[in-house]
Amino acid sequence: MSGFVDPEVEVYAEAHTEPPDDVLVRLAAETRERTEIPQMMVGPVEGHFLGFLVRALRAKRVLEVGTFTGYSSISIARALPPDGRVTSVDVNAETTDIARRYAAEAGVADLIDYRVGPGREVLAELEGPFDLVFIDADKDGYVDYYEAALPLLADEGLIVADNVLWSGRVVAEPEDDSTRAIQRFNEHVRDDDRVECVMLTVRDGMTLVRKR
Repeated sequence: MSGFVDPEVEVYAEAHTEPPDDVLVRLAAETRERTEIPQMMVGPVEGHFLGFLVRALRAKRVLEVGTFTGYSSISIARALPPDGRVTSVDVNAETTDIARRYAAEAGVADLIDYRVGPGREVLAELEGPFDLVFIDADKDGYVDYYEAALPLLADEGLIVADNVLWSGRVVAEPEDDSTRAIQRFNEHVRDDDRVECVMLTVRDGMTLVRKR
């Protein structure tokens, strides 16, 4: 659960979204069992939403900043055409190994290029264009990841940033660095005249960004 949407409403939304298959159910269970912050994982509603975006955009190249245990990269890869590709970046080798294992079980391992290393360094090595960029990593790096990803974005592509409502803490005086970082990112995007954006109250908040 996100801690922002009413838990009963979120359960209702999940109950009225196509259910995850056995691979994603087991991935979610292992994530809850083996990781310290399992809420970092996107859930069924957000996973399907990302898949819908991939299909709507007819995306072939997707960049993900923040692999974690791979729920989102698998959801994205499943929506790609056979010649599509996800480049997924994360600094944590242990959680990325979980992602690789479940991607293989899901039959999409050949569609995902997992890169392990500091996000800023890995993004500097990439070449665009990407049709979709999903940012869901350390919050202090959001502005840097956004600035690195924007030149790599296809003209008709989308950047999707997760956790932009930060369990509702963004509307109060910040008491921690992560809240301040999310507030700073939200203001940075809003004030960026190169793009247009819309913030959605999906799960913990998602902002969609496209070039003008």
